[in-house]
Amino acid sequence: MTTQEKESPAYLNIDRENHPAVLAGRRSREFVIARDKQAWVDNFAAEGSVEDPVGPSMFDPEGKGFRGHEQIAEFWDKSIATTESIEFVFADEIICGDEVAYVGKIVTHIAGHVSEAHGVFTYRADADGKMSALRAFWEVEKTINSVRPA
Repeated sequence: MTTQEKESPAYLNIDRENHPAVLAGRRSREFVIARDKQAWVDNFAAEGSVEDPVGPSMFDPEGKGFRGHEQIAEFWDKSIATTESIEFVFADEIICGDEVAYVGKIVTHIAGHVSEAHGVFTYRADADGKMSALRAFWEVEKTINSVRPA
């Protein structure tokens, strides 16, 4: 390691492969793809939260999000469990502080149909590397309008 690298502030020379939010987000997506609810819930900090999408939706009419393991498990049952599979197609990764944002789309297969949620998807990790917040910025109406036969 050079003297310049040692003296660089944390926002320079980011370790993109081992950043805690990148790792927590990667685990989250892997557990969704594997359909492993318990591992997905356990990836969150005890006080972690899910807002997917941010604001009111069919999953969360009041738009308050899901907080703590019990509510996060409830989110899984309302959304992820109802799908046949989910694909994550991210075009860009932006790391800032203890968070990472991905720009792209989530492709959902459900009941012989496919939908695409285009948006920004953020993951925040706590000091222990657990997911403290998952936030997904996508428009419900646009996603509904994208539904087509598989």
